[in-house]
Amino acid sequence: MPAAVPPVRPITLAEIEAARGRIAGTCVRTPLIRLELGPDFPDIRLKLENLQPINAYKLRGAANAVAMLSDAERAKGVWTISAGNAGQGVAYAARKAGVPCTVVAIETAPTAKLERMRALGARLVLVSYEGAWNALDERAYPGVEGTFIHPFDDDNFIAGHATMGLEILEDCPDAATVICGVGGGGLITGVGSAVKAKNPAIRLWAAEPDTAAPLSRSLAAGSPQRFPEWQASFVDGAGGQSVFPRMYERMKPLVDGAIVVTLDETRRAMRLMAEKARIIAEGAGCLPLAAALSDQGKDLKGPIVCVVSGGNIDISTFREIMAATAS
Repeated sequence: MPAAVPPVRPITLAEIEAARGRIAGTCVRTPLIRLELGPDFPDIRLKLENLQPINAYKLRGAANAVAMLSDAERAKGVWTISAGNAGQGVAYAARKAGVPCTVVAIETAPTAKLERMRALGARLVLVSYEGAWNALDERAYPGVEGTFIHPFDDDNFIAGHATMGLEILEDCPDAATVICGVGGGGLITGVGSAVKAKNPAIRLWAAEPDTAAPLSRSLAAGSPQRFPEWQASFVDGAGGQSVFPRMYERMKPLVDGAIVVTLDETRRAMRLMAEKARIIAEGAGCLPLAAALSDQGKDLKGPIVCVVSGGNIDISTFREIMAATAS
């Protein structure tokens, strides 16, 4: 049976600063670059988390969470649930700590992500998207044992992600808007916890694909909602079938709004990033840029920081998207 879940609480600046020191030997301090689009476009900066050793931001949270485990918890081995990036993060941190790792992985995840998790030493248990989503809520999966590390609803995981927010404000002190893609909500909760603690005037926006936008619906309704019309897409690292009530409780005090973008807008953002900055990003990593350039995002104040959450996309898929969006 899973352990009792602690109540939701704010992530403090002291925790974030401590996490920063804890993960320094594992994670990269990623650059924040200006995306040069010309005078007719907003001032956009890209936080390049695709340059982490696992090519995704999840390593920050995983490194902090694994470092915080007790000896008894490590002795049991660790496991998590993932579409790919969280699994890579936990596997990477576990391998460095000499701890066995199992990942309940979504069977439709990109091949590149599945292969990377195996290469990092993780044992994979492949399940359906729905099966993984239910396991996230139950914090258990039949036949999988060990110390569970939740890939987003975990204080230590979120504190690790929050270190990114400290870096953003150090590199762009005048940032007015920060946009994060949202899946489970751990990224935006972490970044928001840091930037709002440092500067409450900063506006924090979520970006979701129109095929999986439960947070936008939840904010409009004022309560956590399901998204029954959910569809799988190349934006596999963001968007969910629902907003978990605990994560809604975490996000609501921090998030100022949500922008829903189409898959075509996301593809165009992916191409723009590749052409203008030579950056390969996965679908979820391009959602913030798509949101900043959308009709909904035209009134956002700059500088606008877009978090490029990862670059783990199969090259064949990336090539197809580039060909489909060629002018």
